[in-house]
Amino acid sequence: MNTTASPATVFDIQRIRADFPLLSRTVHGKPLVYFDNANTSQKPLPVIEAMNEHYREHNANVSRAVHQLGEEATAAYEGARDKLARFINAPSRNELVLTSGTTQATNLVAYSYALPRLQPGDAILTTVMEHHANIVPWQLVAQRSGATVKAAPIDQRGELILEQYIAMLTPEVKLACVTQVSNVLGTVNPVREIARECRKRGIALLVDGSQAVPHRPVDVQALGCDFYALTGHKMLGPTGTGALWARREHLDAMPPFFGGGEMIREVRFDGTTFAEAPHKFEAGTPNIAGFVGLFAAIDYYQSVGFEAIHAWEQQLLAYATERLREIPGLRIIGEAAEKEPVISFLIDGTQATDLATLLDLQGVAVRSGHHCAHPLMQFFGVPSTLRASLAFYNTREEVDAFIVALLKVRKLLM
Repeated sequence: MNTTASPATVFDIQRIRADFPLLSRTVHGKPLVYFDNANTSQKPLPVIEAMNEHYREHNANVSRAVHQLGEEATAAYEGARDKLARFINAPSRNELVLTSGTTQATNLVAYSYALPRLQPGDAILTTVMEHHANIVPWQLVAQRSGATVKAAPIDQRGELILEQYIAMLTPEVKLACVTQVSNVLGTVNPVREIARECRKRGIALLVDGSQAVPHRPVDVQALGCDFYALTGHKMLGPTGTGALWARREHLDAMPPFFGGGEMIREVRFDGTTFAEAPHKFEAGTPNIAGFVGLFAAIDYYQSVGFEAIHAWEQQLLAYATERLREIPGLRIIGEAAEKEPVISFLIDGTQATDLATLLDLQGVAVRSGHHCAHPLMQFFGVPSTLRASLAFYNTREEVDAFIVALLKVRKLLM
């Protein structure tokens, strides 16, 4: 086994790990091995310090006060919008709605874009591998409108069957949806090809980017989709942050989803006029400090560089996959040709939850369960899996510790 990284893929992993305070703690008396990054990522010091500084020095509400603190808070919050727009190469900052995460972003599209357009007999197309957040909102609006939800199939490798997805883009489909990266399988989907086929048919496409933005640069203009949803807490940022990017023509045509302060021009009892996008979708006081932290998270990604991140994570994925294959009775669920560093698996004669519980006692944090993907579990004929999801601050030594712990707990359960 070649364990030497090429010069182009070497970066200072110990310096990076020093930026993440939580990685140095112990769990049950064992050094922590955190392999639950697809669930939520850990936060580097610059993110923690940015939020701390905001509360210590600049705390005020946004867009409501002319005093100094209010202006500082507003500048920081809107600066995060600018930063995030550049991060995904949005054509305009005004096409970026700041949300609490992908779930809110998807529901915004469901109720403000899809529902007013759906009629009985219409359809929304998604896939078998989607997170519940990219299934349930469509079911809810379909029930209210008389539309249906269709799911494009995948194969046993966990890859989307592209030709069947395209074949299902029939005239009754008013909105198509797909995850860029599966949260269970790590599969990278051919979003550009899907977007091209949707454009040919005049069908809007929503992309769930939750699992993509932590691992690869995203260019919404190059992807060619209509909507792109992302979550901040999976990309080094705080919980309760995220965004929806949407083409301007869609945002202008969409009615507000939430009502309240700051999304209006004037409120009268005989009628209310609303602000322009994106503010008409941002009612109430937002997670200001959270977006200050997300700003810092994006800066951190850019300081490390996605080329280095991708190379390191792909090395870890290959190494972890190779080591897991050495374990008797272990079955990897999802072996797509192109993957991000997510590995779901089962071991014959064991339950995923039992394995995860015992691994925790060894200091290893992994996820067990259906991963908010019941249809995918049903496709593979399993109730749940164990999922190890890696990030660029993980190491080969942690992979080795994970394998040692897994062999130990497997022996206990067999």
